[in-house]
Order: sequence, then C-alpha cells, then structure tokens
Amino acid sequence: MRADAGNGGGLPEGGLVRLSNILAPNGPIPVGKSTWWEGVRTGRYPKPVKLGPRITAWRAEDIRALVERGT
Repeated sequence: MRADAGNGGGLPEGGLVRLSNILAPNGPIPVGKSTWWEGVRTGRYPKPVKLGPRITAWRAEDIRALVERGT
C-alpha cells in the first residue's frame, strides 16, 4: 500500500466505486487489473456488485476496509 493509503485513499464514506477509482494511479490500491481480478477470484479482494451487463462496482466500505487492513 502507498503511504497515504491510511486515509482511505480519498474514497467516499459509502456508496459504490468503480475500478478506475480503486486501482492506481487514481486509487489507493497499487496493482494492475489482472492482479486485481485474480485477487477477487481467490478472495483476497472484495467481491464486486454487478450494476449491469458491463458495469461493475465495489462497496466503498469494503475497499476502505481493505486499504486500512493494508493488503
């Protein structure tokens, strides 16, 4: 995790966030998409919420917990 990840990386308190706001350079998690999706598949990262056939998001509180955990 980045040094500034302790503040939640600028994530909202609640609601849903898209992958572009989770992964670096815009988000607090410094991994690529392939690594992220492998982590979702294995349970290392939170499961997404499908909003439509091509729209995936994550609960902001799940991502905040991940950042605070330092994983």
